[in-house]
Amino acid sequence: QVQLVESGGGLVQAGGSLRLSCAASGGTFSSYAMGWFRQAPGKEREFVAAISRSGGNKYYADSVKGRFTISRDNAKKTVYLQMNSLKPEDTAAYYCAARFSSWAVISTFGHEYDYWGQGTQVTVSS
Repeated sequence: QVQLVESGGGLVQAGGSLRLSCAASGGTFSSYAMGWFRQAPGKEREFVAAISRSGGNKYYADSVKGRFTISRDNAKKTVYLQMNSLKPEDTAAYYCAARFSSWAVISTFGHEYDYWGQGTQVTVSS
């Protein structure tokens, strides 16, 4: 079993930046592809970014491409989401997720992920 704990959320003005962290425990971190998802109240959960086991492959939703950067530090068992040029539309609860993966495969589908964190709230004011 893998436990994931997100941190780094908060309130920021439009145009500002935040860095989210997701610390993992209870598993072999390097065996999992990692993803970030977000969900605003009353809206469906949506994919944000994903990264392969070694960090060689990354994929972003069009809505965040060029503004967000996903990265991971397997030695620290942590995945990050650097969020720049934040917009009010980015306001949501952000969740990290882990997916047991072979090779460099990544997924944008939430149902394919095995473990989820509790979420961290990001609020962007206009």
